[in-house]
Amino acid sequence: MTSKSMRSFAGGLIVAAGLCGAVYFFGPGEATGTQTSEKLSEDDMKDLLSSEGYVIHSEKEWEDQIAETKSIKDKAKTETTEKVVYRTVLKVSKGSTSIDVGKTLQRAKVIKNAKDFSDEVEKKGKANGLRPGTYVVDSKMTTEKIISTIFK
Repeated sequence: MTSKSMRSFAGGLIVAAGLCGAVYFFGPGEATGTQTSEKLSEDDMKDLLSSEGYVIHSEKEWEDQIAETKSIKDKAKTETTEKVVYRTVLKVSKGSTSIDVGKTLQRAKVIKNAKDFSDEVEKKGKANGLRPGTYVVDSKMTTEKIISTIFK
């Protein structure tokens, strides 16, 4: 860009900013184009909103509704104390490792951590005893039971 075109661009920005400022400071004080210019009473506002499909509550009604909702949520939390049991069919192929089995069981939500499972297998000395086959395991089983089912 040449210096002449830069000056023209800067001048245009200054003129635009000046016009915006003039409209802002010297323009109308309030927004125009509203539907009604009259003040509505509280009852008129409630009637208008109700006819449009809105539900109007007093402050007390609103607080009561919130308290009721909280009590329902609290009841639901106490009622759902049953533990979810995840069951999966695990297919172990030749060449699989304990970490592969652990990752599959973790994805199936049978165990929490694949690394801990693999470490437990190593600690028991059964890492080389992985038996190929198909096994059914669930999250109610202990880690020892899962290991004894899958490993020799």
